[in-house]
Amino acid sequence: MKTIPNCISFSRIIFSLILIFVKPLSITFYVIYIVCGFSDITDGFIARKTKTTSALGAKIDSIADMVMIVVLLFILYPIVNPSTEIILWIISITIIRLSSMVVALKKYKTFASLHTYGNKITGIVLFIFPIMLPYVHTNVLIYILCTVSSISAIEELIIQLTSTQLQLNKQSIFKK
Repeated sequence: MKTIPNCISFSRIIFSLILIFVKPLSITFYVIYIVCGFSDITDGFIARKTKTTSALGAKIDSIADMVMIVVLLFILYPIVNPSTEIILWIISITIIRLSSMVVALKKYKTFASLHTYGNKITGIVLFIFPIMLPYVHTNVLIYILCTVSSISAIEELIIQLTSTQLQLNKQSIFKK
């Protein structure tokens, strides 16, 4: 029972990589994509309910999230065809996120990506993005996603810079 949440998180890595070989925005894509989203919800839920949360599980979950994001960027880039301004914005967000990880690595000697409300909201907006592509103008979706992601990345960096100990489940800079 203890490894089930980790297996679910790891399956998200595998399913995310499978998306690379599937026609983007097809029925097969959406089925696999929704399975990935469902796994992201269930791994943590099961771990908390069975009291099997662990530092390893949190890391696997964060790695699975990052793999999925990178895969989505790879798949959706040619479809979205972002402007130079958007590309620079995404690079800036990435730099902020990497800076936060470097701060955690230097301070706590470990890889860390926090489970803040901002990061959860970013995950939800990112998850909805491909689903909404056929219905909402691409630029509107991109601006919403980049804005939410920027705020959550900055919040995580502030938390990492100001914390005296690693708090993977820190909910927000506004909560103790």
